[in-house]
Amino acid sequence: MGREDKATWKSNYFTKLIQLLEDYPKCFIVGADNVGSKQMQQIRISLRGSAVVLMGKNTMMRKAIKSHLERNPALEKVLPHIKGNVGFVFTRQDLVEVRDRLLENKVQAPARPGAIAPLPVVIPAQNTGLTPERTSFFQALSIPTKISKGTIEIINDVHILKPGDKVGASEATLLNMLNISPFSYGLIVEQVYDSGTIFSPEILDIKPEDLRDKFLAGVANLAALCLSINYPTTASAPHSIANGFKNLLAIAAVTDVEFKEAETIKEYLKDPSKFAAAAPAASAAAPAATAEVSKKEEKKEESESEDEDMGFALFD
Repeated sequence: MGREDKATWKSNYFTKLIQLLEDYPKCFIVGADNVGSKQMQQIRISLRGSAVVLMGKNTMMRKAIKSHLERNPALEKVLPHIKGNVGFVFTRQDLVEVRDRLLENKVQAPARPGAIAPLPVVIPAQNTGLTPERTSFFQALSIPTKISKGTIEIINDVHILKPGDKVGASEATLLNMLNISPFSYGLIVEQVYDSGTIFSPEILDIKPEDLRDKFLAGVANLAALCLSINYPTTASAPHSIANGFKNLLAIAAVTDVEFKEAETIKEYLKDPSKFAAAAPAASAAAPAATAEVSKKEEKKEESESEDEDMGFALFD
């Protein structure tokens, strides 16, 4: 069967993309830099049954989405993020689970000249096993070395690349000679689309506990503001009532005003010794227990000393 012509292929691609946008309410916009065809095939296999991967030219993806905006205007939010080497991963399942499976499919790769380092690269102190004539590579990169048993030894750990640095020919050659593959490549989630809303993938890592803590912090700030400007709200009302009750207790303590909640504090002010009597009883219990333990330890020491005396008497 011959390959379909370009016009038919484009038409089928548009139809497929629009169908996926209608069938799946959620998708990832993923970056695919440095991802080869074999790795892409492995990613598709690992996501089979849970997600669908669709790549393509940016112009074709934009054109297909624009033609579908009348039926789904929310897709217009996706257009600004279709730039660079990107694609779509459509799914109906939990976004966090699919995201994690995407990130698991990474392949170690050597440093190539001209590549941008996505993470810091450190060469650990080690005996490289290289002969002394290759010292020039280390000198070009200002890496301290010494000759040990006829081979080059790196004295200290060396940070050779920082995130965002461009890999030079010397760095790439040295890392390859040391069999160090510092980078790993795979599909990178750049944006998340969910039922008309697009957001950063970091939001997927927010847990219910984080939301609760943020909400409580906001309520505390609102209550403090309302208390400071004397503006009653649901957040500040409990604090206002508590402060008012404290004022009532203070008034009752220095006047003849009486009410049920103030009885205890009035009794305390009249005769503090009633309340102080319970405290010594509780505090006395602790020394008694300590004394009992000390007595047991003394008896044990006496018995041990007697045993030792009897032992020595056998040899006198």
